[in-house]
Amino acid sequence: MWTLVVNCGSSSLKFALLNPATGETPLTGLAERLGSDLAAVRVDRREKRGTVPLPQGSYPEAFGVLLAELDALGLRQEVRAVGHRVVHGGDRFNAPVRITPEVLEVIRTCIPLAPLHNPANLAGIEAALAAFPELPQVAVFDTAFHQSMPPVAYRYAVPTAWYTQYGVRRYGFHGISHAYVAEEAARLLARDLTDLSLVTAHLGNGCSVTAVQGGRSLDTSMGLTPLEGLVMGTRSGDVDPGLPDYLAQEAGLTLAEITAALNRESGLLGLSGLTNDMRELEAAAAGGNTNAQLALESFVYRLAKTIAGMATVLGRLDALVFTGGIGENSATVRAATLARLGLLGFQLNAAANAQAVRGQGGVITSGGVPALVVNTNEERMIARETARAVKGAPA
Repeated sequence: MWTLVVNCGSSSLKFALLNPATGETPLTGLAERLGSDLAAVRVDRREKRGTVPLPQGSYPEAFGVLLAELDALGLRQEVRAVGHRVVHGGDRFNAPVRITPEVLEVIRTCIPLAPLHNPANLAGIEAALAAFPELPQVAVFDTAFHQSMPPVAYRYAVPTAWYTQYGVRRYGFHGISHAYVAEEAARLLARDLTDLSLVTAHLGNGCSVTAVQGGRSLDTSMGLTPLEGLVMGTRSGDVDPGLPDYLAQEAGLTLAEITAALNRESGLLGLSGLTNDMRELEAAAAGGNTNAQLALESFVYRLAKTIAGMATVLGRLDALVFTGGIGENSATVRAATLARLGLLGFQLNAAANAQAVRGQGGVITSGGVPALVVNTNEERMIARETARAVKGAPA
């Protein structure tokens, strides 16, 4: 069954045609800078690669390129289902669901919780419904995996009315990635996922850590929004809740300006004053730039603290999993993190760690609790979940 996966971001549209069972992917593409004059789609169609400009810079225009590429492969009529990544489903969904008018309305009601992403997700869904009105379409939520968290993990210590009336609670994100790498880690370790206690660390421009027990999320570092938790590329992660009021009083900044700065000007970029790119930071730190060194050390410090905290949630740690752009490619970050986690029993294998980059994964420890690198594949996970939802739900 060919499944078309659509992943719309705030200014991007990522797509892939997959066989959920085998992972075969004859077509992938990424439209970037949507909404601008520089919008274009990079397409990888079997052995052919190219870039298609998008003069209008719109989601429908990008989707039109996707349909043309499917036609060029002769596979448009072979698509059997469409799976959509949706960032926020609130607390209504704990699994992927077939898209109905009611599901679309819930996604709309969650826009205040994900104002940049849910509208884009809806744009992708609407374009796909128009192009494939006869096909089953499935929403796969980033938040769904974390709906197994108990109240002690997801409730904030704030007035109960905020929770009951406004949905103020921790939701968590990157759930599709955390679920995928947990399954892959079980396979690599030759263990039953239902008998594994894992900490999974998705590290990219956005970062989160999750405690996974028996294939279920028990706790995660992101919260009501993706701003909570670790130091990230441009996001601050945890800060004192009194910070916005203080800056409003002292610097005259508005709440919107403070929120924007915490999301787009903080994290690695804010600490270093240079970049949010870990590769550039590592090079600058190695060259003696003290701000880059602080950014790198802060990233690792917060990460190690969070991993250790998640281990206490599990009670038993069977393995630590690194994934995401930084997790899969920065041997430096992994080594520094494991060095801070000696009390958990990690013994780094320096050679294996150095080799686990650019698509290479596997175990990077030589004894004690295993740590491993698993390359995430959210598109394949969405395709798998879409196939399961289509098989299990009435047409």
